[in-house]
Amino acid sequence: DLPQKAVIGTSSLRRRAQLLHRRPDLRVIDFRGNVETRIAKLRDGLADATVLARAGLNRLGRTDVACATLEPDDFLPAVGQGIVAVEWRDEAPGVREFVAALVDAPTQWCADAERAMLFELDGSCRTPIAGHAICTAQDIWLRGLVLDPDGSAAFAGERRGPAVDAHRLGADLGHELLAASGHILVEFR
Repeated sequence: DLPQKAVIGTSSLRRRAQLLHRRPDLRVIDFRGNVETRIAKLRDGLADATVLARAGLNRLGRTDVACATLEPDDFLPAVGQGIVAVEWRDEAPGVREFVAALVDAPTQWCADAERAMLFELDGSCRTPIAGHAICTAQDIWLRGLVLDPDGSAAFAGERRGPAVDAHRLGADLGHELLAASGHILVEFR
C-alpha cells in the first residue's frame, strides 16, 4: 500500500533485494540502529517505512508500530530465522546429554535443510539469499531464493521430501540455485 517511490529503510541486503524485486519503484536506504532508533528515524521522516522482525517487536512490547506482517509465503526470511541454537564446550561433562533432550526434531530437520542449502551457495548474512523450511508430520518443504542485490533478478526453487532427507534436499536445492544464479554470487566470494 506504500505510494510510488516510497523510501524504505533496511540494512539487510536480502530484504533490500526482495523489496526491490517486488517494487522496483521503491527507494531503499541504509537504516541501522536498534528498534527504538529505527522507530525514531521513521518519526523524524527519514523513511516512509522500515522492515523489523516481529519477534523483536513482540519482545519489546512494541507491536503497536507494526502496520503489516510480511509472511514467508511472500517474503522469505533469512536461513535459520527464528531457530534457537545452543552451543557448549565439548569437554563440559553431561552437557551434550542435557542439550540433546531439548532438541525438537522437526526444527532440527528444518535447520539442517536450510543450512545445507546455504552451505552449497557459500552464503552468509551478507548475501542476498533467503530460505525457509517447514516440517509437516515426517515431510519437509524447503524453499530457497537468490536475488540480484538490486532486485532485478530472482532465482527461486523448492524441494519436498522425507524430513530424514533434510540435508540432501537442502544440498540439492543449493546446487540448483547456484547453477541458476552463480553469476550473482560471484561478487560475494
